[in-house]
Amino acid sequence: MEFLKKKILELRPDFEKGGKYSQFHTLFDGFATFLFTPDRVSSGGTHIKAGIDLKRTMFFVILAMIPALLFGIFNVGHQHFLALGEFAGSPMNGFWDKVMYGAIKVLPIVVVSYSVGLGIEFFVASKKGHAINEGFLVSGMLIPLVLPPDIPLWMVALSTAFAVIFAKEVFGGTGMNVLNVALTARVFLFFAYPTFMSGDLVWISEKPDVYSGATALANAAATGTPFKISADQNWNYNLQDMVVGLIPGSIGETSKIAILLGAAFLVITGIGSGVIMLSVVLGALLMGLIFNGIGLTPFMNMPFHLHLAMGGLLFGAVFMATDPVTAAHTGTGKWIYGLLVGMMAVMIRVFNPAYPEGIMLAILFGNVMAPLIDYYVVQANIARRNKRLAARTSIA
Repeated sequence: MEFLKKKILELRPDFEKGGKYSQFHTLFDGFATFLFTPDRVSSGGTHIKAGIDLKRTMFFVILAMIPALLFGIFNVGHQHFLALGEFAGSPMNGFWDKVMYGAIKVLPIVVVSYSVGLGIEFFVASKKGHAINEGFLVSGMLIPLVLPPDIPLWMVALSTAFAVIFAKEVFGGTGMNVLNVALTARVFLFFAYPTFMSGDLVWISEKPDVYSGATALANAAATGTPFKISADQNWNYNLQDMVVGLIPGSIGETSKIAILLGAAFLVITGIGSGVIMLSVVLGALLMGLIFNGIGLTPFMNMPFHLHLAMGGLLFGAVFMATDPVTAAHTGTGKWIYGLLVGMMAVMIRVFNPAYPEGIMLAILFGNVMAPLIDYYVVQANIARRNKRLAARTSIA
């Protein structure tokens, strides 16, 4: 590594302004600062020093998503062979065949997402003459994890380009976007190509036509329970499968264990907001409990805790609602924002059976409301301080 660092330092003058390859400065600087901590430091005044920069922060988030990605690769293969009636019995039967099949399906989606997104980032940075923004390092992994396994690659490319350009670059790049980039890509696909993003046919790769492939959440919306209730249904999900992740769904959302491992890593390292994660979960449970009390439909009567085991609610709470750019920033605001997202997610699920997964729209709604939430939290704090100051002045 020392040799590589020395070589980069030797080549740097050629890529600086006036050098032989100055037109490639943005590209060179992006790779150099990704591999090694930048040697540029702030000067003048007082600054807080830390051993981490934005690239390494994003890298930590990617590490937190690795368990969900690896399990997603396995589960894509597992669901495929399960639908074909092969490797019956233990989920570990045919393990490597399942992993190989899943990798063939999932990794190209990851490659296309990163290639298109980073390509646009590099192009825009070169045109503007500024350093490459690092935000897409996380978005590039999130986009594949929230998609079904059989999504056409050209759709991945199109949605990624749309999200990077219209949800990020038009607002000024990393740190300026209003909406979560990965969710913008998913919502674009959902409304532009709904048959590829919803229904019972998209969640299992290359299955027989007679096989349903319905998710646990879709079953709950239709029957009031995610579990099998009649002999003619060809699924047999149980709570253990839903927690482990051995059910159909988006690539990265099925395993709640893998998601919780990522959540623990983010909280321990101080990268992700545990307050937002917890408040989203509490909001979902609270709204589920309220619906249990109302009980007008079978879906309302479903045990409230099952909302966490189905769909992408937990994945969204951990990896998307906590986006430091689009989430609320004040302490109280984070609680309000998280509760709002969790309650809205369950409300959308219950009130719109045709679209049972509500976490995507709930987080996007929370993104839009986050600045307003922070504004009123700050104004309330100012009002309290002014009131306290007035009371002290009157006593004096």
